Amino acid sequence: MARVKRKATPARTTARRKNTRAKATAAKKKGASALDQAMGAIPLSQKQWQGVFAAFIIAVGLFLVWTVAVAAGVPTMLRHQVAVVANDAGFEVVRVDVRGTEHLNKRRVYDRVLDIEQRALPLVDLDLLRDDLLTLPWVSDARVSRQLPDTIVVDIVEREPVAVLRKADRLVLVDREGSELDVIGREGAEDYLVLAGAGAPERIQPLERLLKSAPALRPQIAEAEWIGNRRWNIHFKTGQVLALPEGDRRASEALIKFAQLDGRTRLLGGKATSFDMRNPPRIYMTDPGRSKREVSGVGTGAPE
Repeated sequence: MARVKRKATPARTTARRKNTRAKATAAKKKGASALDQAMGAIPLSQKQWQGVFAAFIIAVGLFLVWTVAVAAGVPTMLRHQVAVVANDAGFEVVRVDVRGTEHLNKRRVYDRVLDIEQRALPLVDLDLLRDDLLTLPWVSDARVSRQLPDTIVVDIVEREPVAVLRKADRLVLVDREGSELDVIGREGAEDYLVLAGAGAPERIQPLERLLKSAPALRPQIAEAEWIGNRRWNIHFKTGQVLALPEGDRRASEALIKFAQLDGRTRLLGGKATSFDMRNPPRIYMTDPGRSKREVSGVGTGAPE
């Protein structure tokens, strides 16, 4: 049988193969060298590095186990089992202790607490329950806690009513921020300043500063009406009305001037039904059956 002899590999091919292998070896050494340099820059021994790698592998394994458990519904089953055990042990919400309420109807708090889906005391989401209670109109702040074996304690901080907003069909209590709190009857509203006009609740704090500039008039004021989203009409308990100019400063100066005039000439309770100070320093008043006239000694001209 004849043998087939292979031709000798050309020297050029052999040299190229050697060059390729040399380059691959150099690349591996370079990569290993870069890794060694990076690891050497961190002050850890080889044993400590082994511990780091082992911890990383364990963490990845635990993450994978937890992912599989969540997909299989294990946490939900565990929560259900905890709820069953808690109920069997008597740790179920059956009582609600509400504190700090004066105006808020406690029944509204009871309904929110006892309407929670999870009644096992250890599993009640207190933060979620607090957020729900903060949606009640009277609630400014709330603190929710557990009291073993079966009680949820709710401490309420109520909003403080400072005025009554007059609407077309009802009267509503409002706080200093203008938040509506509750409907109130006419008799109950007598103890509060009445607000009227679109945008009036948002102007409560500037209005308070305005009225403080003339404290002698405050007991005589029954209502403040916000006109055209730009100025106030002040309604007194005598039925008389004072039209103030635009601008906080001009309105304050006009109210102080009116208080001084009232102290000297007793404008409130007199025959005039209205006073116009929209063009300070002039003041005009209207008598029943008579045209508007300027108060003597204050200014001249006609109002704008």
